[in-house]
Amino acid sequence: MSVLEIKKAGDPVLKKVSEPVKRIDKKVKRILKDMAETLYKSKNGIGLAAPQVGILQRIVVIDLQDGNGLLELINPVITKKKGSQIVGEGCLSVPNFEGDVERAEYVECEYTDSKGKPQFITADGLLAICLQHETDHLDGILFTDKAVTITLKVSED
Repeated sequence: MSVLEIKKAGDPVLKKVSEPVKRIDKKVKRILKDMAETLYKSKNGIGLAAPQVGILQRIVVIDLQDGNGLLELINPVITKKKGSQIVGEGCLSVPNFEGDVERAEYVECEYTDSKGKPQFITADGLLAICLQHETDHLDGILFTDKAVTITLKVSED
């Protein structure tokens, strides 16, 4: 496994639309492992989309650090959204800023797991926010593109 470089805002790869994964092979499984290692090494991230590590494929990993473990999503599609809320967000690709973003309170998402099986998940709370944030990355959208406010992060040193 390898820790991958997280691309930062301004890198053109972050503004491109990712391609669907056509076949789940060893290469895709390796990308999932490397993305998970990169996410955990980042220490303060809870989600990572493939474009953030320079890979234009529809792959996402999420771990809310809530005891439920790692969620690996291939070709995720949010099929339903309900409600609306303004939430504070940050991003590993925009490390010095945070902002308030309007997101759905509840989402339903279809995806394929690493074994090639279709999956369906319903989410509210932090998972719903994270699913929306990460799937936006797959379409070349950063949270700063949707933010109603953006502020410089205060250093925790």
